[in-house]
Amino acid sequence: MTTRRIEPVSFQRFATDFDGFSADLGGSFARYGFAVISDHPLEQARIEAATAAAKAFFALPDAVKRRYVAGVGGQRGYTPFGVETAKDAKHFDLKEFWHMGRDLPQGHPFRALMPDNVWPDEVPQFHTEIAWLFGALDAMGRKVLEAIAVYLKLDRHFFDATVDEGNSILRLLHYPPVPQDGPNIRAGAHEDINVITLLLGAEEAGLEVLEKDGGWLAINPPPGALVCNIGDMLQRLTNRVLPSTTHRVVNPAPERRGFPRYSTPFFLHFNPDYEIRTLPGCITPEHPDQGWAPITADAFLMERLREIKLL
Repeated sequence: MTTRRIEPVSFQRFATDFDGFSADLGGSFARYGFAVISDHPLEQARIEAATAAAKAFFALPDAVKRRYVAGVGGQRGYTPFGVETAKDAKHFDLKEFWHMGRDLPQGHPFRALMPDNVWPDEVPQFHTEIAWLFGALDAMGRKVLEAIAVYLKLDRHFFDATVDEGNSILRLLHYPPVPQDGPNIRAGAHEDINVITLLLGAEEAGLEVLEKDGGWLAINPPPGALVCNIGDMLQRLTNRVLPSTTHRVVNPAPERRGFPRYSTPFFLHFNPDYEIRTLPGCITPEHPDQGWAPITADAFLMERLREIKLL
């Protein structure tokens, strides 16, 4: 385990020193594939209300939760404990989760790719609070992409039209207590599929990032901070200038084994028809062309969902 620390970048600088904010945020992404954003504008009381709604759902009997298994590939509703398995892993992850996606009107061309959301009747506040969190993180993610665009020397609003109808997912995660040692861990080593991930709830220990030297770096953000990381789609677009870094959630220390862990990652995606094609400005002597063929965001997503056994 390495002892370095990813220094938080204050979101207050978005309004007061945007260029400096972009440089520091982008530098953290380029170095680690991860960044920590402090002083974000998301209302803590609403975050806590959404977390409480998620906890209330996960506390329901297993048979009740399984009524909400819906859609293809776990893209909406409930995915039970013991299903998701990291790519190339032999053992499933110790987690269960709920997915909410974008609501689309009747007749929208992407409706075939983004099914309707489902909502648990047993937790009345669930719909309102979780939908708020989806919208808040979606808006925050677009601001982060503004900073990334400037770091990459693109127009500040380059990404606006690429994600405005993206197949983004809010995941409510519950890692139950871990009663004993075993081969399974809470989340096996993996990279995220999407553009960027915004994570709330990483204060409970366990999230670790694979360093370039092969060591694991624990991510211990200050209370209320937002952890953000690069996904495979953006790595592919930027020719690995911004790397999608391997990370995992390890099992707790013995004194914390009786405690569950909750987190709410938001996986921000490109619009399904967006073609992920290497940006010419990201091909340099330091970053020679990886030779990735262009691929639509939806085709890439389907390919990866099969790899992690959700399809």
